[in-house]
Amino acid sequence: MSDSKNNLWITGQRIKIVVGHYGSGKTEIALNMARSVAQAGYPVTLVDVDVVNPFFRSAERGAWLAEHGIELIAPPYALTGVDIPALPAQVFSVFSGLERRAIFDVGGDDAGAVALGQYRAQFEASGYELLYVVNAFRPRSDNAEEVVEIIGRIARRSRLQPTGLINNANLAGETTAAELERGAALLHEVGARTGLPIVATCGIKRALDAFDCDTPKFAIERQLVPEWMDA
Repeated sequence: MSDSKNNLWITGQRIKIVVGHYGSGKTEIALNMARSVAQAGYPVTLVDVDVVNPFFRSAERGAWLAEHGIELIAPPYALTGVDIPALPAQVFSVFSGLERRAIFDVGGDDAGAVALGQYRAQFEASGYELLYVVNAFRPRSDNAEEVVEIIGRIARRSRLQPTGLINNANLAGETTAAELERGAALLHEVGARTGLPIVATCGIKRALDAFDCDTPKFAIERQLVPEWMDA
């Protein structure tokens, strides 16, 4: 793995918060981000703060995370089917380890934002980057007006300020540079309205290789592919 890929996530604040609406791919990005940081030689914790959605969540990949030396903190009822929006007290430990990186995988709805907001004081004291992931091919993420509205709502409910945008426009394994271009156009419009920069373009490697952009690229290896889908 190249140094440029690693450095994308080890620079800036040591705490990264990855937020996105349903289907944005934010959990795939959080998983790959955590592995990238670990492979760069940094201790890292992945915090699953998706307190409602039982599907496609970081906690599903607990064994994979452990193989890569990544600590996982998840709700005590994750993967059980029990709908109790609780987070463990262990979350507070990530704010005290000054050498340890932390990546928060947060659901993009109001419940996720409220869960995130309970740590507002700790985030502000430690420093953070709140990165909003957009897949331009998902409902409520295909036009700038709705994306801006959701970002604003998450900021209000979490009481945390978003700091950047991630272009994750994709059609799964069918993604090409054309989809990434459409996502970039959308996020340039969102950025013009919000003042938020595009900090990365994510996607499968062959699509990224064919896409010309002036933002950093981050290749994703899909980790949450159910058995009934092609990898």
